[in-house]
Amino acid sequence: MNYIYLCVIMKKTIFFFVAITIFSCKSKLEKVKPSVESITESIYASGLIKSKNQYQAYATVNGIVDSLYVSEGDKVKKGDIILTIFNEAQKLNKENAELAAHFSDFNTNQGKLNEAKLLAEFSKNKLKNDSSLFARQKNLWQQQVGSKVEYEQRELAYENSKAAFVSAWQKYDDLKRQLDFTSSQSKKNLMISNRLENDFTLRSEMDGVVYDITKEKGEIVGLQTPLAIVGDASKFILEMQVDEYDILKIKKGQSVLITMDSYKGKVFDAQVTKIYPIMNERSKTFLVEAEFVHQPEVLYPNTSFEANIVLQTKDKALLIPRNFLQNDSIVVKANGDKVVVKTGLKDYQKIEILSGINADEEIVKPKE
Repeated sequence: MNYIYLCVIMKKTIFFFVAITIFSCKSKLEKVKPSVESITESIYASGLIKSKNQYQAYATVNGIVDSLYVSEGDKVKKGDIILTIFNEAQKLNKENAELAAHFSDFNTNQGKLNEAKLLAEFSKNKLKNDSSLFARQKNLWQQQVGSKVEYEQRELAYENSKAAFVSAWQKYDDLKRQLDFTSSQSKKNLMISNRLENDFTLRSEMDGVVYDITKEKGEIVGLQTPLAIVGDASKFILEMQVDEYDILKIKKGQSVLITMDSYKGKVFDAQVTKIYPIMNERSKTFLVEAEFVHQPEVLYPNTSFEANIVLQTKDKALLIPRNFLQNDSIVVKANGDKVVVKTGLKDYQKIEILSGINADEEIVKPKE
């Protein structure tokens, strides 16, 4: 009897503990009812702030930094000198070009041209005189006055004067043309030298601020050496990297919510302004630009930020936590029934339910 009684007691105890365990497991299931709230579907992106029209200024010649005219943070106007580069060979080339231009200058050689003109004028007067003498001698010869030798001498003198006249004026014209050519050529060479010298002077291409100077005085620079970063201090661009999976959802004019570590607790509005149509093969992302609707008072280039590009917004939506959804389409009711639902907008925490359950039905969180 005692053995049978003991078995009955043990069976009841085991049943009690099993019942308690089942009840406690059921009670631990997380339950929730759908809520009616507003929801915003957005795409997350990170990026950097850049000054509008920000650019890196490169050297177009080799040399050594000779002088720095600005410092980081200085404002500059378009055409202002940022720095100059020294090159001994270029300096000598310019001096040679200046000497050649002075030596070949037309006005400097005006004396040679005047001398050639005087000789040409003299040949003209001599031709005129010899022509008169020849004409007189010819008339006399026709009247059979004088000798044939005198006639031939006057004729020869006339022909010589005519040839000398043509030669003198030809030399004058050649000299003038040569002086014009050498003078113009030397001036062109000097202009080229001056243009090359301008390449040794780095100037700002815009009104803005010098954000960075990468070289010090005396340092060597090359053609691929960035020397300065200049940008517009009044307007900034938000450069975002968007995954290729999301890029087709991005359109110009979409609202963007911006947060920055430098402005903790604040959210700034921006709008998508440009979508670059080529993908970065390494990161598998597209570059998307946005601009602030109301720009913060103080900004610096290369400041990082986080963005949510707003796709859609709905004021009254039936929402459940995203982790209560199985396989993107199934929810489990409190009674254990599984229901297929149709979903709509979603954010990082909640998802909209379009059909399948209502606001009064309780659902449970699936087991992980």
